Amino acid sequence: MRHKVKRLPEEVQFKVVEEYLTSTATLKELMSKYGIRSSGSIYKWMRKFGVSKPSDSQIELHRAMTKEQNKTPKERALEEQIAKLKKELEHEKLRSLALDKLIEVAERDLKIEIRKKRGAKQ
Repeated sequence: MRHKVKRLPEEVQFKVVEEYLTSTATLKELMSKYGIRSSGSIYKWMRKFGVSKPSDSQIELHRAMTKEQNKTPKERALEEQIAKLKKELEHEKLRSLALDKLIEVAERDLKIEIRKKRGAKQ
């Protein structure tokens, strides 16, 4: 005995395809949500509406963009502050390196001790 094929209206088919492409829902989740028996149906509907399955890189990009859009202003301000502090730290590292080289050159060329010796008598 054959099962009766349940046909979904085109509006629902389009909604399923759109949800698959724009959300983080998996095929299995959508199949159980809408009572679809085969993932092939969703792929067939995608071809019907002229869209293709996004590549893994497109999915990852979409998730990253969604995550970025969901950030609060406080999170964005903190990220900007972190970037600023990283830049300042890099600048200070370069400054420290330049000062060390300056001291080395002065000690070598002028033959004077600039750095304090460890364990010096007080």
